[in-house]
Amino acid sequence: MWFFGEVTRKDVLDRFGLATAAGTRDMVLYRDLAPNNVAYEGKVYRYQPTFTPLFEHQAERVLAMLTAGFGEGEPPSMAESLPHAVPARLNQPPLDILAAVTRAIHGGYPLRLTYHSMKTGAVAREIVPHALVDSGLRWHVRAYDRTKGEFRDLVLTRMENIEPFENQSTVNPVQSHELPAADAQWQKEINLDLLPHPAHPHPSSIARDFGMGAPGALRVTLRAAVAGYVLRQWQVDCSHDARLRGREFRLWLADTAQLNGVDNAVLAPGFVKGGA
Repeated sequence: MWFFGEVTRKDVLDRFGLATAAGTRDMVLYRDLAPNNVAYEGKVYRYQPTFTPLFEHQAERVLAMLTAGFGEGEPPSMAESLPHAVPARLNQPPLDILAAVTRAIHGGYPLRLTYHSMKTGAVAREIVPHALVDSGLRWHVRAYDRTKGEFRDLVLTRMENIEPFENQSTVNPVQSHELPAADAQWQKEINLDLLPHPAHPHPSSIARDFGMGAPGALRVTLRAAVAGYVLRQWQVDCSHDARLRGREFRLWLADTAQLNGVDNAVLAPGFVKGGA
């Protein structure tokens, strides 16, 4: 309800494997416990601006559920059966901001908000969001930025004062050039062939580490919109002559022409447009 903006009885039945009568009772009980959270309209329970969550949620689990479809259903005994350590992110998005954005993505409507830009500070923006993007360092939303007139990645933790256009479709409707189908970088897929870094003394170890086949290469297919983020996160040397040194550079993109037409290729370590 919080992150999609609507829930049907069928959603509950399918998610939890309930019989129809049990699902109906659960939805009625939820309305009794939180009467200000939902409104029942045409067999759909809809989010209300007075919504206050009844349950506590961890941002990592919410983001895992939203982007990978898992996280909420695993038994605690399985989740905690083995010792483990996962590096904590330094900047988790506030869940109310995340929920406002994901409702707009699910509902297909624009948002007004204040965005704290590194270049200009706090500025008013009007966006049409369509996807979440994990850069490895922080969470972004992929959106058409009406203020800039182009598709951009906006950092969730820099957003505040979000207001939806949900009920103003006739006043400010989403145009065809603002839809995901018009986002060329999102729709474009590229193939990248990664090799063991030539400076590494044991390339066979790298090949084994990344499951490379006999030719000793790894081909990955990515959306152009996320390629720069992925190459930076994986610390792939994208210089044309494999000039980067350091133990962190285990992979090399031998053919930098594969990044032609990728807007965020500048984020890739060592990449220089034109290959110079």
